[in-house]
Amino acid sequence: MKSILRKSILYKSGISSLDYAMNPVLGCAHGCRYPCYAWLMAMRFGKVKSYTQWIQPAIVSNTLELLEKELQKWHWKIRHVQLCLTTDPFMVGYPEVRQLSLESIRMINQNGISCGILTKGVLPPELAELDQRNSYGISLVSLDEEFRKKWEPGAAPYQERIDALRYLHSKGMHTWVHMEPYPTPNIISQDLKEILEEISFVDSIDFGRWNYSSMISHFPDSNGFYRAMEEQVRTFCESHGIEY
Repeated sequence: MKSILRKSILYKSGISSLDYAMNPVLGCAHGCRYPCYAWLMAMRFGKVKSYTQWIQPAIVSNTLELLEKELQKWHWKIRHVQLCLTTDPFMVGYPEVRQLSLESIRMINQNGISCGILTKGVLPPELAELDQRNSYGISLVSLDEEFRKKWEPGAAPYQERIDALRYLHSKGMHTWVHMEPYPTPNIISQDLKEILEEISFVDSIDFGRWNYSSMISHFPDSNGFYRAMEEQVRTFCESHGIEY
């Protein structure tokens, strides 16, 4: 795996609901074709030159060294760290990324700070042994494997993601699902209820529309479609005691 060096690893998130974040890898082998916002930004700011370069990730080899120094200096003001906003902490096919993410989470937890995890990979069972304040999430917008192969070609199969999340939930960990970008029926015709029933065990669900693409504008009244889907998610979550 390629590697790079960075001057810092923790940064203040620009998302109001989050505190700090870290990205121990540049790029992502999952290669989502939505298009991926992280890839668009990496292209815009010259961090990568092409999609081909993006899906050949480079690990930040001095991650743990930087993390240790920055936690020693700033642990008193950091409440929470998100892994990750521009890459995937449990990237399929990269055991070195998996190991680095686990070691990073352990180090952060040892400093009294919780972590939030979001992945299109498979959440390791070892996470059940870590801080109970951590939250673990998967991205999931379909159950159709043909859809995944087209739009998330390098990511883990949906059922593997769900099963790993279910295991962590059974161990008392906080679990959630990020349902974005949810596709309009001209992209794939599917039953949202079937997906919701499959993840009815989780503690929280986030739902969002398909962005950064003109494809949804080709569907008649896409705004009306998303209002109906949002209402369906809201009703389901309220009836199952799930945050949304």
